[in-house]
Amino acid sequence: MRTYLTLFVSSDGGKASTVAEKLVAVGFRPVLGSHDFVYDWPTKAVTPQAVIELIDRVQGVLKGSNVTLHFMTEQ
Repeated sequence: MRTYLTLFVSSDGGKASTVAEKLVAVGFRPVLGSHDFVYDWPTKAVTPQAVIELIDRVQGVLKGSNVTLHFMTEQ
């Protein structure tokens, strides 16, 4: 399973490099293509609750960064 993240930054918000560092610290890795980051789950048995908890962690880490996030999880 993978959770993809598309990131929209604001010129009034945190620096993109700082946001990227925080996302990497949570376990995401940058990618090129339709999405900006991907989180590779260590197991295929991922529950909706686990995805919500991951999103909560990301929101907490990026609070105050003035970014908009779009998540998509696929098998």
